Amino acid sequence: MLIPVLLFILGLALLIKGGDWFVDGATGLAHRLHIPELIIGATVVSIGTTLPEVMVSAASAVSGHGEIAYGNAIGSVICNTALIAAITVAVRPAAIDRKTLHLPVTFFFGAVIFYAAVAYLSGTFSRVVGVILLTLFCLYVILTIHQVRNAPDRTAAPETDETPGPSDKPEAPLWKDLLLITVGAAFIAFGADLLVDNGTLIAAALGVPESVIALTFVALGTSLPELVTAVTSLAKGHGALSLGNVIGANLFNLVLVSGTASALSPFSVPQGKTIAGVSVSLAVDIPVSIFVMALLTLPALLRGKLSRWQGIVLLCVYAAFCAVQFIL
Repeated sequence: MLIPVLLFILGLALLIKGGDWFVDGATGLAHRLHIPELIIGATVVSIGTTLPEVMVSAASAVSGHGEIAYGNAIGSVICNTALIAAITVAVRPAAIDRKTLHLPVTFFFGAVIFYAAVAYLSGTFSRVVGVILLTLFCLYVILTIHQVRNAPDRTAAPETDETPGPSDKPEAPLWKDLLLITVGAAFIAFGADLLVDNGTLIAAALGVPESVIALTFVALGTSLPELVTAVTSLAKGHGALSLGNVIGANLFNLVLVSGTASALSPFSVPQGKTIAGVSVSLAVDIPVSIFVMALLTLPALLRGKLSRWQGIVLLCVYAAFCAVQFIL
């Protein structure tokens, strides 16, 4: 019992320090290149926080359990939006640059419409679907790079909605920013594994039911990188980085995680629990994932800012969603 406790504490320490370094490196890179933090969050940071899920989904697909990627993708979208982004917005709502929000939001809804069409019409994610999803991922990265290169205000201050930071400090060298991002991401991934694995062992040793463990440690583990990044970004006054990370991670869960898994091993929509003969995933999970992202992003696109009420409503939706899953 002592070893799991020590490893659990080590995992927590790695998560905290990894999140600190990761956010420092990402914001340093954004300021160096004069790129809005939301864009950095929706690309570099999102890829870093999504990599553990890509690895898990790829391994599951190779071992014949590609359907895990389906639940992981949709579940992560809901958790990232209705829990992690909701906390960020509820604690510190901020103004948002609508121009930088257009591309990731457009790609997300395009991807989720395609994803939903495949799920509802065929129920099977084939290798062709996987290739299309991965193509969308590549196209998004290319268009994001093109957008940054052609931004008319590229030399302007990258942020207008964040609390001023210690901008008088000498700029760190590029290699240091990249090292902080790389090592920070590795610490987050390794720390999350230690925390979840040993937390599960501790909970089991204390007699906690497996169903409760699944709904707590396992569910939290898949979103720990995004959660740590969000909390650290808030603490350092970089709310846009956190929002960009959530939107980018949601997109990458659909196109990169599911795309990799289905390209390696085709899978079908899970048919376990049903409501009126319809899979819970089709009846509840996909509609909720679209609704929470619409609630988070559409008002921001229309008004150019996020409001505290959005975060509160999203948290209520997440609580209701968890309650429904537990009842079913």
